[in-house]
Amino acid sequence: MTAVSTAQATGTVDIMIPVYNEERALPGCVEVLHEFLGEQFPFDWSIVVVDNASTDSTLEVAWGLAEKHERVRVHHLDRKGRGLALRESWGASEAAVVVYMDVDLSTGLDGLLPLVAPLLNGHSDLAIGSRLAPGSRTVRGPRREIVSRAYNALIRLTHGARFSDAQCGFKAARTEVVRPLLGQARDEAWFFDTELLLLAEHNGLRVHEVPVDWVEDVDSRVDVVGTAIDDIKGLIRVARAKANGTALVNGLPRRPQPRAIHPDAVLSRSEGGLSWQVLSFAVIGVISTLANLALYGAFRLWWPVLAANLAALVITTLFNTEANRRFTFTARNTSRGRTHLQGFVVFGLYFAFTSAALLVLHAVSPDPPRTLELVVLLGSSALGTVGRFFLLRSWVFRRTDRKDQA
Repeated sequence: MTAVSTAQATGTVDIMIPVYNEERALPGCVEVLHEFLGEQFPFDWSIVVVDNASTDSTLEVAWGLAEKHERVRVHHLDRKGRGLALRESWGASEAAVVVYMDVDLSTGLDGLLPLVAPLLNGHSDLAIGSRLAPGSRTVRGPRREIVSRAYNALIRLTHGARFSDAQCGFKAARTEVVRPLLGQARDEAWFFDTELLLLAEHNGLRVHEVPVDWVEDVDSRVDVVGTAIDDIKGLIRVARAKANGTALVNGLPRRPQPRAIHPDAVLSRSEGGLSWQVLSFAVIGVISTLANLALYGAFRLWWPVLAANLAALVITTLFNTEANRRFTFTARNTSRGRTHLQGFVVFGLYFAFTSAALLVLHAVSPDPPRTLELVVLLGSSALGTVGRFFLLRSWVFRRTDRKDQA
């Protein structure tokens, strides 16, 4: 029996509630959740209260709820940390799908079934509630709204993430998939969510996103400033892991390649054909070249020629390389360490070529018109772009990279 059919046959779901000093909020959470699951949830379920070394009477309250309700269990930890709580409780679960939600029940429970259904039928590997996806509705103060949007924008900018909300306390995963990830994730606090999702995307897993209703509970245990600093450190650490190849996780189940179901389907060529690569690279190149010219023209108002060219190229190359990685060569899972090193070499050659063209121009004409400078830069950029395409295709993103990642 396959992993997917096993999940469909058992349909078991463990819902974890991490708590630290939540003696006041825990009883109401469990009662509301227990009633909802009993009346509206169609799968076999259990509630697991994960006590994070609470110093008040939270643990006693949890045991009392477990005695009262047959489907409520308690998992006690001697150390504090939400990431630690999820790693230990998810890793120990025997259910087909594991879920966690915050004790304040800020996320509407009507999102629970859409969260777990794609996991139980095998369509997706992880699922997250999102307060920023189209269709979501949130009630929260401007401070947390700004912090949340800024943090998620930072994740997309630095890691190219495709999920919209990393830290909504409403997530689920197929247990067989998340176990290898749990062994790779290092954070034991609030960055754990982000690290898990970044590792999942980096390893080619499918993340399902559910827009949710979310109402802020101002009685929060989160240190916003301290958490933000830890999150930035975590983003840097994960970026290093991606670069040196240690973010690749062994033991993950691999999805089969997409194939046509209809017996008479007329299929297009597989992704990454030369014609598509040329077209995609050309479009990205035009956008990058125009941006480079605009930035160069602006920087020349303050800086000398080589400094302006370098700054413009650095900015546009970051965009160009990421866009080509995603769309032209579809190489999201390539080893970033070698890719970045080779990309730096290509950038150096490109910069040297365009700079040499400008230096030759200034040697011939010590004070050329600004328009002529731009024309020379445009021509050298066009020639350099052709060379850059062949270097990217044959060296940086060559096909053997994908086999290495299998």
